[in-house]
Amino acid sequence: MDQPELRFGAGLRDEAESWPVTESEIVHATGRVISVRRDRIEPASGEAFTRDIVEHPGAVGVVALDENERMLLVRQYRHPVRHRLLEPPAGLLDVQGEDYRIGAERELWEEAATKAADWRVLVDAFTSPGLTSEAVRIFLARELSAADEVYDRLHEEADMEVVWAPLADVVKAVLAGDLHNPVLVMGALAAWTTLHTTGFASLRPANAPWPAKDA
Repeated sequence: MDQPELRFGAGLRDEAESWPVTESEIVHATGRVISVRRDRIEPASGEAFTRDIVEHPGAVGVVALDENERMLLVRQYRHPVRHRLLEPPAGLLDVQGEDYRIGAERELWEEAATKAADWRVLVDAFTSPGLTSEAVRIFLARELSAADEVYDRLHEEADMEVVWAPLADVVKAVLAGDLHNPVLVMGALAAWTTLHTTGFASLRPANAPWPAKDA
């Protein structure tokens, strides 16, 4: 039996690739955030197959840390999972042509009435690549201060509360299985790892390219 390929360093990189699609149709359009597309895919080897893809505009999230390494969180009801979750400020990239950092700044203001002077890219991810095109960029925001104005929140956000928690406690709660929001899980673990290894200065700048989203 052949040994699996060993990769390290620069070899640990996802590669863009697109298999031929012989048929494609929108089978459900909500007129809101998402639509469902059905593709007939012809691989280079093997049989053709069909996949349904949830088309999504993408999202941004914000791990906002104060000078005491406390993380800003919001508690919000999420109807699909029937839970009120602790989450970082986050939202859709639903403003055409909007810069990703500007979108993150908007979400931090809308959900937590907070602004930040220092922005860096913390982590990029596909949220569920077997099902949806959604890509999320999570920023690290520091040097926080209160915003001059408060956003008038609606729907699930109307009774949303803002809380603070030590980053160390957030990480412990994630590993204990008590916190489930994926942006929180990825963001908190990435922030903790960076803080205790290479430091925040090693992170990508806020305007770093995002080829996975822009491809």
